[in-house]
Amino acid sequence: MMVIKNKYEITAIVFLKTDKDQLPRIITAIKVCKEGELLYEVVQGTFQSNHYEFELDAERNIITVTT
Repeated sequence: MMVIKNKYEITAIVFLKTDKDQLPRIITAIKVCKEGELLYEVVQGTFQSNHYEFELDAERNIITVTT
């Protein structure tokens, strides 16, 4: 049996660490990949993308927005 230890839940609002605008995104799916890696499917408006957990943050980075 596989146990998945995900940091974020589906429907959680997250921010991409590399997004200079720090737009909120909603998690719509969690994909389990080889070696147990997790990919989070996130949506912002009409745009969908997939990201690893280390690319996401639950808090908006105001330093990124102001620079």
